[in-house]
Amino acid sequence: MKISILLPYKENYSKKYAGAVSIFINEINKESKFKQTTKIFGNTDFKNYLSKNYVNIPFKKKYFQSSSKIYVNNFIKLEKKRKSDIIEIHNRPSYLKYFVYFKNKIVFYFHNDPLSMTGSISLNERIFILNFCHKIIFNSEWTKKRFFLGLDNFYLNSEKIEVIYQSTSRKKINITKKNKIITFVGKLNKSKGYDLFGKAALKILNEFKDWKVVVFGDEHREKINFNHKRFIKMGYKSNDTILKSYEKSSIAVACSRWDEPFGRSSLEASSRGCAVIISNKGGLPETITDGIILNKLTANEIYKNIKNLIENKNKLKDIQTKSYKNFYLDNKFISKKIDSYRNNLFNKTIEYKKKLRILHITNFNVRHNGRLFYNTGRRINNGLLKLGHTVQTLSDRDTVSQERKIIDIYGSKSLNNKFLEIIGNFDPNLIILGHADAISNDILKKIKNFYPSIKFCQWFLDKMDDKIWSVNRDRFLKKIKYLDCSFCTTHPDTLKILKNKKVFFIPNPVDDTFENLELFKNKNYKYDLFFALSHGVHRGTLKKGKTDNREVFLNKLINSSNEIRFNIFGINDNQPVWAENFKKELSKSKMALNLSQGDPLKFYSSDRISQLIGNGILTFIDRKTKLNKIFKNDEVIFYSGVKDLTKKIIKYKNSESLRNKIAKKGMIKYHKYMNSKLVAEFMINKSFNINYKKKFFWENK
Repeated sequence: MKISILLPYKENYSKKYAGAVSIFINEINKESKFKQTTKIFGNTDFKNYLSKNYVNIPFKKKYFQSSSKIYVNNFIKLEKKRKSDIIEIHNRPSYLKYFVYFKNKIVFYFHNDPLSMTGSISLNERIFILNFCHKIIFNSEWTKKRFFLGLDNFYLNSEKIEVIYQSTSRKKINITKKNKIITFVGKLNKSKGYDLFGKAALKILNEFKDWKVVVFGDEHREKINFNHKRFIKMGYKSNDTILKSYEKSSIAVACSRWDEPFGRSSLEASSRGCAVIISNKGGLPETITDGIILNKLTANEIYKNIKNLIENKNKLKDIQTKSYKNFYLDNKFISKKIDSYRNNLFNKTIEYKKKLRILHITNFNVRHNGRLFYNTGRRINNGLLKLGHTVQTLSDRDTVSQERKIIDIYGSKSLNNKFLEIIGNFDPNLIILGHADAISNDILKKIKNFYPSIKFCQWFLDKMDDKIWSVNRDRFLKKIKYLDCSFCTTHPDTLKILKNKKVFFIPNPVDDTFENLELFKNKNYKYDLFFALSHGVHRGTLKKGKTDNREVFLNKLINSSNEIRFNIFGINDNQPVWAENFKKELSKSKMALNLSQGDPLKFYSSDRISQLIGNGILTFIDRKTKLNKIFKNDEVIFYSGVKDLTKKIIKYKNSESLRNKIAKKGMIKYHKYMNSKLVAEFMINKSFNINYKKKFFWENK
């Protein structure tokens, strides 16, 4: 893997006057497994570079032309020859616009406040960065928080986003050999709080004669002078010199007034076992595990905390020990994190978690006030919960119904925006869609871009084929290219277009909290045969003028014998029944008919089948459905036409013992092998391609 690192223009990559970004990159590169194939590009007038893999970009200033543009264009010329796999750009978001036509993986590092940098101040600029970059690295949570101010929550947990702190080397330190030294490192200006530190330091030196202060740094634009024979000003020194000084120092102070994006001095002091005192600004609190964070940023507050450490030796030693012991941001650790994201840019490894966060989007029918409570979406949801997963639900049809307005006439914009917001807040591992037609493909594409490890699947219950039910087939196929798996109750064998598209048959699941009547135990019945038809679950009532081919079949059946007492709903102006009323009417009958709309297709049935067999009632099924490959003749009764069905209804209405025995076996079979928990597990296994050796009852039938 070839990696090119582009430093900010004029970032000094030399041992003489190295910048913080240069120090970080150099140290990390030493530990990287890609160090042999990494080149670092920059521009500096100094020699004696930090590493041999540095390339100083040739540069000639031109009148009326941006130096940064010349610098980046010169890099691009070199890069076109080098052809890197990854280009990592540091701390200049304005450079990104020059790389829009590159096919390389582009990674951007923020080392400063994004809202103070040209190219990332506006919302549109930051959205461009989010869409364009393959990875965005922040040097602190504070920097990340600044970037996302005003942006939608959707982006917040994107896999493109990562906080990777700066680091330093790890060295064995003997706390007992620390000297009585207080150290300050940084620009000697008011932004760094040098004026406050100096005032506090002079009071300490006058009060404690055996302590001294060592200051590293310079400032050419702002002159702040403190004079004392034990106030030692070292000027600018190399990073190695500063680290050695921290090894001897007992206390280090980083008291910036400005919001430090991270703060290298406190990080390094902590790594060398100093008791670190910091201001509560920006990302400074993230640089230490143990230390003192100032409540107030004043010279007197700094003085009091230093004095307290000097006078309380046990406290001083305790903080020093914990600071050193708990330090973890060493170069090896951070380099490993960086190499890990580099690998994942090309070889995304998705770790399956036994306990998933699942977002389930389907119609939960909240607006129907319980009439459609017993639906398959809830059954599948119950299965997911029984497996121990955390499930967030979004009822798509309820949302679009509630959110319709003049500017969003169908409510779909509100639904899709809500979807994105849930992604940002919930960060799911798996998204399951059930008939979620209003979820747009553009939104799915966007999610896959920002959250590539999220798995997607859909389930679909409606009948579909290549002819009469082609509308349903088209609905099913609409999202399929964005999905890892699809599941349907029409067997894929009947749909030639679905072959080799990771489409799997699932039975309509049964759930023991829904289907719990055990009707084979009943002793008193008012009717022989139950059936309920509707003109659409969302209507709730029959539609005038609408006919259904099942009505013809049912009327023939009714007229075929006067021995059979029928309890049939949905025809002849007898309105459909729902929810508990459905179960009450079902309980009044000895047997039930499972009859779906249209010509039979392999294994297809509406979810009525789970309500019938699952509640323990003897159920009649058309043999053409080929469900005899799933159920045996002693579990349900198969028929061929009205005449055969009539004959069998009469037979079993008068054979109570045999009827109940078959109904019980069918119920036990359904609950054991095709329950909501198993169907949910099957969907997860196929979506994540796990447990491939485990075979479910309905597979390969």
